[in-house]
Amino acid sequence: MNDKSSLLDSLKIERSAPVRRGAPSPLLYAAVAVVLLLAAGGAWYFWPDSRVPVHAVTVSASGGGGGGGASDLDASGYVVARRTATLSAKIQGKVTEVNFEEGQQVKTGDIVARLDDSNYLATLRQFQAQARQAKVALDNNAPIYTRYQRLKTEGAISTDALENQRTIFDNARTQYDVAVAAVALAQANLADTVVRAPFDGIVTVKVAQVGEVVAPSAQSGGSTRSGIMTIVDMNSLEVQVDVSENYIERVEAGGAATIHLDAYPELEIPGSVIAIIPTADQSKGTVAVRVRINKKDSRILPQMAARVSFMTAPEKSSGPVAARVTVPPAAVIANGKTGTVFLLKDDGTVEKRDVALGLKTAQAVTILSGLSAGDRLAGDGLDKLHDGDKVKILEQS
Repeated sequence: MNDKSSLLDSLKIERSAPVRRGAPSPLLYAAVAVVLLLAAGGAWYFWPDSRVPVHAVTVSASGGGGGGGASDLDASGYVVARRTATLSAKIQGKVTEVNFEEGQQVKTGDIVARLDDSNYLATLRQFQAQARQAKVALDNNAPIYTRYQRLKTEGAISTDALENQRTIFDNARTQYDVAVAAVALAQANLADTVVRAPFDGIVTVKVAQVGEVVAPSAQSGGSTRSGIMTIVDMNSLEVQVDVSENYIERVEAGGAATIHLDAYPELEIPGSVIAIIPTADQSKGTVAVRVRINKKDSRILPQMAARVSFMTAPEKSSGPVAARVTVPPAAVIANGKTGTVFLLKDDGTVEKRDVALGLKTAQAVTILSGLSAGDRLAGDGLDKLHDGDKVKILEQS
C-alpha cells in the first residue's frame, strides 16, 4: 500500500508558484512619448507646405489733381489721325516705280509711285497727230469761208453756195475741237500714271510693289490692288476717348486733360478737349470726346491705346464719384478696362475679386471700383492663386 502511494506520488507534476509581473516602468512611457513627439515634429518639418507664399500690399487712397480742378474722370481710347490717306491711282495700270518705304517722310507733290504709261503715251501721240490734221483742215477752210462771205456780200455767189461752204468750215472746226479734247483726255490719263502725295506726312503702310497691277477699286477674285501706300499727317494726331454718358457733363470743350499712353505709362502729355461729339453710342452708353495733344512727341503713334484724365472744375466734381484707390501694378491682373485682384482675408485665405481699372502708370494702377483704401492684397504670385487658396505672408509692405 505504501508502495502504491509512493508510485502515485512519483507521477505527480510539481507546479511552481506563479510569477507576478510588475507595472511598466515610467521611463518606458517617457521614451515612447519622446519618440512620438520626434516623429510628429519630423513629419511637420518635412511635410510640404501647401500654402502659396505671397507678399502683402496695402491699397492706398488716390490723390486728387492740382490747380483748381480735380482729375476725377478717366476715359480710355486711341490715338487717331485726322488727316490720313491711302494713295491709289485714278486709272488701272501696272506699277513701275515706288519711291518711298514705311517710315519715310513725304512732302506735298512728291511723286510716290508711277504706273506703266506706254499705252497712254501712244494714245496721246495718236490724238496729237489727229489734232494736227484737224488743225490743217480748219486752217485751209477758214480763208475759203471768209472769201465766200465777201463774194456773197458782192452778190457774186448764191446763198446756197455760201451755206455749203459754211457747213464745210463748221465740220472742220468741230473735228478740230474734238481732236483737241481727245488730246486733253489723253494728257490727263498720262498724268494719272503719276501718283503724288496730297500733303506732308509719313508713310505708314506700303501695299503695292513694282510689277503689281493697281486700280481705283480692287477687282473681285483677282490680285489687283486698290492702294499703293498710306500716309499720315503726324501733326493731325489727337486722342479720341469714350466717356460714360453718366459723367459727360463733367467734360467741357477747352478743358484741360492729361494723356497717358499704355506704351509709355510714365509719359504725361498735356492735352485739352477739342470737342464733344454730339451723339451717344447706344450699345456702349458712351459719348466720344476728341482731345488735342498739346505737346508733340515722336513716340506718339496712330492707333496707340491711351487713357485721358480730365481736369474737371470743382463745381462739376462734387457729384457722386466712386472712391479712387491705387495699387502696385504687380497686384492686379489687368484685362483692358477691368482686372482681377486677390484680397487677403483674416483666416489666411484669399478672395478673388474683379475690379474696374482707371489710369495705369509704371508706379500704380488706379482702381475705380471694387476696393477700399486699407484693403490688403496679394502683391505677387497672382498667376498661382485661386479663389479660396491658403497663403503664407512673406512680408508686408
